[in-house]
Amino acid sequence: MKQEFDVLQQCLQAAVRIVRRHFGKVGYELKGKANLVTKADVASQKAILSLIRKHFPTHDYLAEENGTKQTGSDYTWVIDPIDGTTNFAHTFPQCSVSIALFYKNQPVLGGVANPITGETFLAQKGKGATLNGKKIHVSKTPRLEKSLLITGFPYDRFTRMPQLLNRFGAFLNACHDVRRLGSAALDLCWLAAGRADGYWEDALNPWDVSAGILILQEAGGKVTDFDGKKYKNIAAYGRTLLATNGKIHGQMLKVLRQTAAPQTR
Repeated sequence: MKQEFDVLQQCLQAAVRIVRRHFGKVGYELKGKANLVTKADVASQKAILSLIRKHFPTHDYLAEENGTKQTGSDYTWVIDPIDGTTNFAHTFPQCSVSIALFYKNQPVLGGVANPITGETFLAQKGKGATLNGKKIHVSKTPRLEKSLLITGFPYDRFTRMPQLLNRFGAFLNACHDVRRLGSAALDLCWLAAGRADGYWEDALNPWDVSAGILILQEAGGKVTDFDGKKYKNIAAYGRTLLATNGKIHGQMLKVLRQTAAPQTR
């Protein structure tokens, strides 16, 4: 796995240079009412895929900007060339490049880099997680009422605002405070570094969360869906996501169940 880990870092470095160069200098187009894409997204993804194709021509990949190769390979790279594009487009410096490598539907490598702050989070399965080369660990906060939480709102929020705000209000009432930062990949990494204690969001995509999930798990955190179950395949990553330091997981699950949308008949 050393070669794959080396290439992962090369991909992050190449993409970071591109994103940093474009920061504050590009406009954007709308893919949806709240979903943006910039020239930097496209250029970043092109650089990443070029390196992967060069070094691992038989590997599959799943990338946000219309980049998919599915041949049945045991290896699949999952790529977000800029996670937090809305932040990036508005020069809010909370954005990232996120890359994960899956082997037989399980993440084995993950890297998330913020081009603006210079922070790079890395993880290898079974070997822990690092921030700029130093080991990181989740917080030890034991109770929800003492926790700092992170969340985000999905692109379809306009169609289900009452439920989203009800859940937000329930967590805000139950914890110390809640932050909304705009990059799911970095949100997970901030949990891994002990900067927050829990994170919930739904309607995410595998490229948003795959690398961050491995980084958090290798830092000692816990990740499930809103039912408390582990993901069984790449496609399921992020549909509903609860990530914590492990100590408040059950407490957050309880709030999620209490605020679940009513079942329609």
